[in-house]
Amino acid sequence: MASEGITRLLEVMARLRDPQNGCPWDLKQTFTTIAPHTLEEAYEVVDAIEHGDSEDIKDELGDLLFHIVFYAQMAREQEQFDFETIAQHVSDKLERRHPHVFTDQRIADEKELHRVWENRKAEERAAKTEQKITSALDGIAIVLPELLRAKKLQQRASRVGFDWPESMEIFFKIEEELQEVKQTIVEGEGEERIKEEIGDLLFAVVNLARHLDINPEQALRSGNQKFERRFRAIEAHLAADGRAPEECELAELDALWDQVKYVE
Repeated sequence: MASEGITRLLEVMARLRDPQNGCPWDLKQTFTTIAPHTLEEAYEVVDAIEHGDSEDIKDELGDLLFHIVFYAQMAREQEQFDFETIAQHVSDKLERRHPHVFTDQRIADEKELHRVWENRKAEERAAKTEQKITSALDGIAIVLPELLRAKKLQQRASRVGFDWPESMEIFFKIEEELQEVKQTIVEGEGEERIKEEIGDLLFAVVNLARHLDINPEQALRSGNQKFERRFRAIEAHLAADGRAPEECELAELDALWDQVKYVE
């Protein structure tokens, strides 16, 4: 039985989509029009978590839950599924993917746990298609952030043996790809070729991160935050003297960067 809070939320959503007295904006929405907003809400949840504010986290999770209820209401109107079937489906999936918790099966370690989890997912993907031959890469969403998608593509390929045996070998691949970027620039091969080679370089860097068990999205986010923090410190230093970065020579900005870096 749904909790009082869930029941109320479902009722609120139904009112918003009421054909006679609902909200005009909510009534005209579809799965397609809501999807971009859902992505935005998911990122706002992550941002709230990184800021460590429990009130913001609660608020953003509520917004994300509202989106799930929104999809469920639209699907119910089309007699496809509803919130209850969503909850039942994910519960079944979680029990199926955790046999070490919900059955007598025992898992030796985390590596074995990961293997079982991936095998279960592969079985589920195979069950969704009538094709006899499927790719190991099936089911990886194309709308994922590209660094994360690269990591998932590499993980799937690794499961069937297509992977670097040692992390050190990836360093050589990164150096090779970097040289190819330089070569395309020197030879003036054009923007598309340069973009292609930079893509190969980034893909190789993601491979290194994966082998080192580093999430590339989180690593880049950390790098972005570091750059922003240091650049803002430079701006603050210059503002104290009544100046702005665009009024300075690059050598002075570099010196200030090194100073901020040293202080950190």
